[in-house]
Amino acid sequence: MEVLHARCAGLDISKKDAKVCVRVAGSGRRKTVETVTTWSSMTRDVLALREHLSTEKVTCVVMEATGDYWKTFYYVLEDGPFELMLVNARDVKNLPGRKTDVSDAAWLAQLAAHGLVRPCFVPPPPIRQLRDLTRTRTAITRERGRTIQRVEKVLEDAGIKLSVVATDIAGVSGQRILRALANGERNPEVLADLSVRQLRAKIPMLTQALEGRFTDHHAFIIDMHLTSIEEHTTHIDALTERIEQLMAPFRDIRELLCTIPGIAEGTADVIIAETGADMTVFPDAGHLASWAGVCPGHHESAGRVKNAATRPGNRYLKGALGASALTIARNKGTFLHTKYVRLSKQRGQGKAIVAIERTLITLIWTMITNHTTYTEPGPDFYQQRNPERAKNRALQQLRDLGWEATLQPASA
Repeated sequence: MEVLHARCAGLDISKKDAKVCVRVAGSGRRKTVETVTTWSSMTRDVLALREHLSTEKVTCVVMEATGDYWKTFYYVLEDGPFELMLVNARDVKNLPGRKTDVSDAAWLAQLAAHGLVRPCFVPPPPIRQLRDLTRTRTAITRERGRTIQRVEKVLEDAGIKLSVVATDIAGVSGQRILRALANGERNPEVLADLSVRQLRAKIPMLTQALEGRFTDHHAFIIDMHLTSIEEHTTHIDALTERIEQLMAPFRDIRELLCTIPGIAEGTADVIIAETGADMTVFPDAGHLASWAGVCPGHHESAGRVKNAATRPGNRYLKGALGASALTIARNKGTFLHTKYVRLSKQRGQGKAIVAIERTLITLIWTMITNHTTYTEPGPDFYQQRNPERAKNRALQQLRDLGWEATLQPASA
């Protein structure tokens, strides 16, 4: 097999250290030499490793993506005078047999020497910072949602049915009522009168919902959860403000993405942070869909497709696309919703959601590549595309119901 890199290195990384195999390919009667050394994960030692690889005239360095431990080495070595590649563990699985860290490092070096590795997408530092912020905001938002669910469990234990009347118990009215309960107020009429805006129209029902067995024990837990919710909200607001500052170069792209139904600013922020808003990294929309994990797998043997389950991908991007797809499924009046309805009847709701995610990622790739806004085809797109088929289908449905109909063009 042809050797593409005569001098290369493979790194098997752990939390404590890394096994580094420097491979020097032989020529003529010279044999290939593989030298394995151990380097600590401390920054000082990683800097020394970079100098060592430079001294050895290494041209290519390959490391496996292991948790977050690879970042310590990658962020230092990326400034070195060699090609640095981060690879997916699924793509570089070692041969079966006796497996050690040393053999893994040697295996990575062998794959690098022959060009048998595919590098992962590692964004530049500004996008990494944006990623950290959007991912942290997503994590805190989810934790805030879990805390709200804990509040509802406490209310159910106390016989308070606030969630039956109020759609969002963490809204303005809900928080005012919960805070009053935590402070010792037990009169349902007084509590119901604390509601604002649309919820005031439900005061009679709200008064009944607030009659329960709320005790000081429940008040203590509710007070603790409310404090946690307020802290989460403060952190989310601070993160959003910071994200807005880093989003300045990408605001025009965010405006493009927000023209797609179901994609709000928060979702657009995640899309930009995860993809880097640079579609040149992905040759086409299919590559981006595969990287995001919204396309079927490919496992064929002897002419039979054995497994077509959705492949794993970028879970943060897939989560944002899933939230947008669910929003599209719940809101009528768009082409994407009509497509979801058609697919859900044929393939089921789960596969229809994944299909909408794939459509969204294709739109995102096309719009960012061509810098164009989204054009809404309309909910009647399929009917207008083939009106004759739509007419025949409607007539067939009438015949199935036992009716015969004669059609004539509508007057202008």
